[in-house]
Amino acid sequence: MYRETIPLLSTTSAHLLAGLFAFTYVGSIYASKSARLRFSKRKVNLPEGQARLKLQAERWRDDPDVIKARLFAVSSATLICCMTVFIVMKNGNGDNATNVTPNAWLHLGFTWSNAWPLLITPLLYAGPLYVQFLEKTLPFQEGWDFEDDVLSRFFSIFGLRNYFVAPITEEIVFRACVLTVYHLADASQNKMIFLSPLVFGAAHVHHAWETYHRYGCTATAAKRAIISTIVQVAYTSVFGFYCCYLFLRSGSLVPPIAAHIFCNIMGVPQPTYEMSLLPHRKLSIVVAYLFGIIGFVCTLKSWSYTDRSLYWQ
Repeated sequence: MYRETIPLLSTTSAHLLAGLFAFTYVGSIYASKSARLRFSKRKVNLPEGQARLKLQAERWRDDPDVIKARLFAVSSATLICCMTVFIVMKNGNGDNATNVTPNAWLHLGFTWSNAWPLLITPLLYAGPLYVQFLEKTLPFQEGWDFEDDVLSRFFSIFGLRNYFVAPITEEIVFRACVLTVYHLADASQNKMIFLSPLVFGAAHVHHAWETYHRYGCTATAAKRAIISTIVQVAYTSVFGFYCCYLFLRSGSLVPPIAAHIFCNIMGVPQPTYEMSLLPHRKLSIVVAYLFGIIGFVCTLKSWSYTDRSLYWQ
């Protein structure tokens, strides 16, 4: 006789845990005094779009000591979130608690995927990559320098944050941990793809406070902070949809982490600006961008799937 499987978590519990993960991750950078930012409250009227200069007593996010403290904070927060998932699964599995460790690793995506999902994001960036080829700044072209483009960029404290710790810890927390608890609550694939990334987007709201102070603490600065935060939340949510899809389809953290790192390296595409720099290559740049977009759409479903994924049977 058919017996309905009872979810390990309720939907409410999954929501609460997802919120807890976000609070733990973002809150970690405010829990320590050495990781917190410090700004002058003095109002400064500035030309539109111009940020003010940093004062000596202030602490901004790109200060090396702030970066070091925040790297430690988010790494610790990530470990706490993973441990929470283990505890939840252990308490919910009862007599099967001895199998929790391998099962939790599998749920969190700590497994390898095949190479195809790793190629989807570079394909989408065919346009920007083509522009770099024209400018001869791709690896081993004449405009590329190993010391500047590899050692200085990736192996500095800024590179450690931008290309290693931040993307890896964010994907572990906002993809692996969040999607695991929703999966344990029997959430549908669509809900996990389109609702859970909103947690990731909301986790970027706190940047508004920094923007407001950097641009002078005026009404104009507040307007800029609101607009930039809305754009950032929208962008990170859309990016989250994509990374959730990669995670669920592949069952591995490797594809979303690779996509996150690659996007951080490439930045936001700027086709209009690129065509203004290379007007004689305008048509070929448009073709390269269209090729990347069409290729992305055509390969996303087939290249992202791994038959070992427990999320996409």
